[in-house]
Amino acid sequence: MQYKELTIKDVHNLLEICSPERVYADEDINDDFTHDEMPEYGKFKPGVVVEPINTDEVSAVMKYAHDNNIPVTPRGSGTGLCGGAVPIYGGILLSLAKMNRILEIDEDNLTATVEPGMLLMDFIKHVEEKGLLYPPDPGEKSATLGGNIMTNAGGMRAVKYGVTRDYVMALKVVLPNGEVTRFGSKTTKNCSGYSLKDLMVGSEGTLGIVTEIILKLIPEPKSIISLLVPFSDLDACIDAVPKIIRSKALPTAIEFMQKEVIKAAEEYLGKKFPDKSSDAYLLLTFDGNSREEVERIYEDVADICLESGAVDVFLSDTEERQESIWGARGVFLEAIKSSTPSMDECDVVVPRDKIAEYVRYVNTLEKTYGVRIRSFGHAGDGNIHVYLCKDNLDDEVWKEKCSSIMKALYNKAIQLNGQVSGEHGIGHAKVPYLVESIGEVPVLLMQGIKQVFDPKYILNPGKVVAGA
Repeated sequence: MQYKELTIKDVHNLLEICSPERVYADEDINDDFTHDEMPEYGKFKPGVVVEPINTDEVSAVMKYAHDNNIPVTPRGSGTGLCGGAVPIYGGILLSLAKMNRILEIDEDNLTATVEPGMLLMDFIKHVEEKGLLYPPDPGEKSATLGGNIMTNAGGMRAVKYGVTRDYVMALKVVLPNGEVTRFGSKTTKNCSGYSLKDLMVGSEGTLGIVTEIILKLIPEPKSIISLLVPFSDLDACIDAVPKIIRSKALPTAIEFMQKEVIKAAEEYLGKKFPDKSSDAYLLLTFDGNSREEVERIYEDVADICLESGAVDVFLSDTEERQESIWGARGVFLEAIKSSTPSMDECDVVVPRDKIAEYVRYVNTLEKTYGVRIRSFGHAGDGNIHVYLCKDNLDDEVWKEKCSSIMKALYNKAIQLNGQVSGEHGIGHAKVPYLVESIGEVPVLLMQGIKQVFDPKYILNPGKVVAGA
């Protein structure tokens, strides 16, 4: 696409929409705006950064961009891992970080109305003070709710509670031409035409900009207990998962991890993990309205694990023990990232019964290519996070090996009837793999949807679908 190059006049016009302290150009643009959490996918400097504080300002910026054919990249905290919020075509970077208010907590209807720049960790704390729970639990708590919605973030509680899409009731959206509309409603049921609200969730800012969100809440469980379950080998560990789910004693979370990642977390935190004597572990959490209710559930699951070859079952029922385990799980990505000068990642999802086969394949690639690879993930929903570490490899060797391994990883996921992304999205880094994953017809339909919403291709161009 050919876009208008930003001029000084454009910047001055944007200054009339937003006050000068919220518009940055040239050397005033912070380097953080040029990349996300994976700078390995490239740094791209915007022509100008604009920080709106309300829907009217977002609408005015989009109308100006639409009239002048200027690309716009919406952005939250920039915690993405696929280059989804970086301005690869320059233009305007629209940071929604200052639109971070909670507008309403409706305790009668169990909903919250928030702005997209609200940080997940702040929102969780606020609703917990009301005795409520927002179930989606992605690992990066410093992400914004708007970013979570744009990637349909999942997280560790997805097994029992579902993902972000399941809790989005309504959205106020600014379309690429600046028009403001609403999708969805505050009702618990809605069968009024196509679900445009659900189309927005997971669209990675390519169809519209969300400026107001209505989210569903639930009462906060009174009791939470975790089990750390070591297994002598990965196969036994993963084989226990479908047995647990078939038992109908559904945990809130079922995570799997291996010794190498646990050691990395220990080194990163400077704290000891409760146990690292085994090769593979399941980490399970249970919640309910009473300790007695939770005990009945986890005791059945503990028996299933022991019958499936678990070495032991460690109970975590105090705040200190929970923190020692989940604190380590929460920093796996940071721990791996801190151990190497550069890395690449994939976020595939496969059927639950294929996790062990996939992880064994990952281990084979590690030996074949001589590249350190670390993996962990959500065993309950088949979402595996795989990280390739550059370590001391020469730049050219790293680039060549990384490309071959990534292609092999995605091909294997597709072969196992999986998909190329479970929760991180496509951004611009995974666009080449999307067609192979979902097929040409779905991609053509997605391109058609993009064309309807954004015929000038100005909103987050280059992301999700080729040519967009």
